Amino acid sequence: MSQNSFIQASTPSTRQRPFEQLRLKMDDILGDGGILKEVVHPGEGPPVPQRASVIMRYSAYLEYSDEPFETTTRVKYPRIMKLGRDVTLMGLELALLTMRKGEFSRFLLKPQYAYGDMGCPPFIPAAATVLYQVEILDYLDSGLVDDFVAMDEEEQKLVNLANLLQVVTNLRHFGNRFFHQHRYDDAKDRYKQALRLLENRLSQSKSDKETIKAALLPLYLNLSLTELRLQSPLKALQHGNKALKIDSTNTKALFRCGQAYLELQEYESAQDCLIAAQARKPFDSDINDLLRKVAICHKDCLDKEKDMYSKMFSSLRKIKM
Repeated sequence: MSQNSFIQASTPSTRQRPFEQLRLKMDDILGDGGILKEVVHPGEGPPVPQRASVIMRYSAYLEYSDEPFETTTRVKYPRIMKLGRDVTLMGLELALLTMRKGEFSRFLLKPQYAYGDMGCPPFIPAAATVLYQVEILDYLDSGLVDDFVAMDEEEQKLVNLANLLQVVTNLRHFGNRFFHQHRYDDAKDRYKQALRLLENRLSQSKSDKETIKAALLPLYLNLSLTELRLQSPLKALQHGNKALKIDSTNTKALFRCGQAYLELQEYESAQDCLIAAQARKPFDSDINDLLRKVAICHKDCLDKEKDMYSKMFSSLRKIKM
């Protein structure tokens, strides 16, 4: 179904207007008729929480218009939008709070929930009802992060570990989203913020320390891969080694270190890491392919060294003669 398939070949002279036809299939989500909703494709999980950050595609239409006056459907990676800051249209924010991840819905917003009696010239006429078609790709409960970051250090120390871990998880999810959008510097910032919160946590309990280590491991792995994407193999190696201190047999950590050593042209160390990873996952194509690449690079390096020394000794012999 196309994004604008709702639009009929209607004109003002048609007996029933397009938005009137839509209203027949919609639910009144507030009870005052100001925001009507039709779920086209249901989502999963809990609804979008207040103060969340959402990743969505949407298009906004005026009645009788085949083209949206605003759309994000042409953007490959929609930006993360925070409710109340980036999403400022009251009706759209209230509409989003009724949606779930993966949901695609349509909303009719009366003027009091959209652009008001004045409209927004020259694009939005006065007292216009508007249609929003919205697909929620993902959302992150950034309200928890905002509350935690706003605390001073003493207050943060009093927050129980479960809540801290939820904040860390949300930050890591932010980082993952940025990473998949190839925004590696932004991803790195989120991972390091989460890392600092965990590393600054003072805990006397052995079980808490183990829990924190388990939360640190994916952050070190993510940072290692991000630094590789940023062409910083030495930093990638540092994070990979920190991951190995937590779990010395972790295949991803061994693979990341192997990648970093390869970039640093330390081929024997790269082989050691990758052989250890291969022992854990002997049929992993990524590990085996990288091992072959390292072997080729190592051989080329040795051949160049051999050639260089051969020429050097040849020159010395000529000088002695």
